[in-house]
Amino acid sequence: MHHPTFDRTQLRNTLLLVLGALIWGVAFVAQSVGSGYVGAYTFLAARSWLACAFLLGLLFVRRAAQRRKGVRLPFWIKPRTLLKGGALCGAALFAASAAQQMGVGTTSTAKAGFLTALYVVIVPALGLFAGRRPGAKLWVCVGVSVLGLYLLCLAGRDTLALTGGEWQLLLCALLFSFQILLVDHYGPRLDGVQLSFAEFFTTAVLSTVFMFVFERPDPAQIAGAAVAIAYCGILSSGVGYTLQIIGQKDLDPTIASLAMCLESVFSALAGWALLHQRLSAAETAGCCLMFAAIVGAQLPGRTGSEQKNSARPLDKDAARDL
Repeated sequence: MHHPTFDRTQLRNTLLLVLGALIWGVAFVAQSVGSGYVGAYTFLAARSWLACAFLLGLLFVRRAAQRRKGVRLPFWIKPRTLLKGGALCGAALFAASAAQQMGVGTTSTAKAGFLTALYVVIVPALGLFAGRRPGAKLWVCVGVSVLGLYLLCLAGRDTLALTGGEWQLLLCALLFSFQILLVDHYGPRLDGVQLSFAEFFTTAVLSTVFMFVFERPDPAQIAGAAVAIAYCGILSSGVGYTLQIIGQKDLDPTIASLAMCLESVFSALAGWALLHQRLSAAETAGCCLMFAAIVGAQLPGRTGSEQKNSARPLDKDAARDL
């Protein structure tokens, strides 16, 4: 007879995603500063190329350490799968980022944050089509998280009525959901750092093309946004999304989306700590509810989806991530 216990792997991976959400939340401050200097595609291209350079350097450092230990592995592991996975994940990430940027200027920051984070609902809904059935516990956690999001982003300040641009933010949430599910599919089959590099290489190429088509990049303006680009490129993109890929391995994507939507909480806390913005009672209650949803998702208990994930074998040829 099985007695539910805490899954240490699930807890560890969830904490990795919460750390990634913390990095992304603080990045809102950097993005706010950077947007005053350069256009959206220019900023996305610069941070993505910087992320590629950081991740490639990390791969070379790790390879040198492996050689010192006498480990001989090919530099690129499963290149065909890596090419396909990186292209799909990168295209989804680019499309989601572009939809967010196009919609964010048409509404309040609060509503934009709420609509973007609705992937916390969309991910388990899409998972139903893939045969995943989150248990009642996870659906309750999703509901609590959405209520927390509403209190944090909208309560007393905005309505749920949608304008044209706000539908683009819902599209953004849908696209981020696809990116989460694609990472869930390819993450266990590939090396985490290499998949992150391939994802950002695709994003960098696409954003560079759009940058030259729709914007006029100015080196002086890029230099002005250098600090913001450095934070978003190295930490938010290079480190944060690598934590997402590693953290999502063997983790129910519903729990992953719950952890990552804490980005909204950390964004509010970063604004309070760094920009001296005040948090109302409703916003504080929203933060607490969202943290409670994450804690609730870790309580002992197994759903059909969780059993399926725990039974999924790891690919023996995959390399260690970090």
